[in-house]
Amino acid sequence: MAHLSGILLLDCPASALNNSGSQFEMSQPERKYDNWSTVKFFRTRQGIFPYVSAQAFRFWLRDTLKGVEGWQPSPIFREDKIAYTDSNPIAFAEDDLFGYMRAPGSTKELDQKWKDAHLTDQEKAGKSFLTLTRVSPFKVSTLVSIAPMRSLGMDFGTMSRGEGEPVPHVHEFYRTTLVGMFSIDLRMLGRFYHIDRTGFRHLDAVRKKLAQDKGLQAYDNDKAYELDLPTRILRLEQLLTGLARISGGAKQALHYTDISPKLLLMGVAKGGNHLFSNSVGAAADGTPAIKPLAIEEVARVYGNDLLSPFYAGLAQGYLDEQRQMLLDAVGKREGSEVEHPVEAIQRLIVDLKTNGQDWLA
Repeated sequence: MAHLSGILLLDCPASALNNSGSQFEMSQPERKYDNWSTVKFFRTRQGIFPYVSAQAFRFWLRDTLKGVEGWQPSPIFREDKIAYTDSNPIAFAEDDLFGYMRAPGSTKELDQKWKDAHLTDQEKAGKSFLTLTRVSPFKVSTLVSIAPMRSLGMDFGTMSRGEGEPVPHVHEFYRTTLVGMFSIDLRMLGRFYHIDRTGFRHLDAVRKKLAQDKGLQAYDNDKAYELDLPTRILRLEQLLTGLARISGGAKQALHYTDISPKLLLMGVAKGGNHLFSNSVGAAADGTPAIKPLAIEEVARVYGNDLLSPFYAGLAQGYLDEQRQMLLDAVGKREGSEVEHPVEAIQRLIVDLKTNGQDWLA
């Protein structure tokens, strides 16, 4: 059971990438304007930590993937306050990699609508639609400021075009580095269970028939079906390509921020433990600090479980004074080197085509 582990840094020189609307803490009297736009953050004893939610990052990536050749986003269905995707990982790579929960309501009209569209089944008369759930093989942490801040920035503006009094508005922003982790469960990619177990009922009878019609092979003692290896490899390649091209974020018109990773460290290993969670921290001045001993320790402790080199990317002009230190650390793992983050992803994709059978076993 192999996983691809990754850690990344986003440089945010003056940014407001993930906002929380106009709600604010009443205990802060300085927030005296009605139209005050707030960023997401949390407080600790050390100070304020701005963050980007995993949901926001996944949305940016999903949106970017629409431009990747061959990527198949899943259609969305809505009813009142419920929304869910088609929940068909056989047809749609998005459902395969990002997971889903489909728990529709049940009315005669809705039942008939779904039956007519051949989108679901009811295996027992009078029973509401079966809930389908798939735990996302692609997992992302919250992206959190690498160091605490004493306060947030505040920008005061007005809408003053046309006649009448200017309308004031205020929004928050920050200057920091965001650090986040991601992991991809390579064993689950392209494999879909149909057993009646929470998180593992990926397919209903309609989708099971689709799997059979498409000639998918049985997997895990007939508890699941699996896509052919070239398709599984292609879907992972598409996801990594999307990560290399990722763009998005709030307030880009006012605080344009390049959200492509400035530092990226990845590797493939047996087991689900993340390889690089301790590899980057904060220096005394709050700037990012690569921890070479932690990277060297991974190469030593997990040496027998590692299935790949370390894929390290560090953009020129960012943490230049730490480049040699990073190179020396990843060099403890044979075949590893430091290049641009996009080049690191591209090299991983090349190795994927050679080693995919072992990595996705």
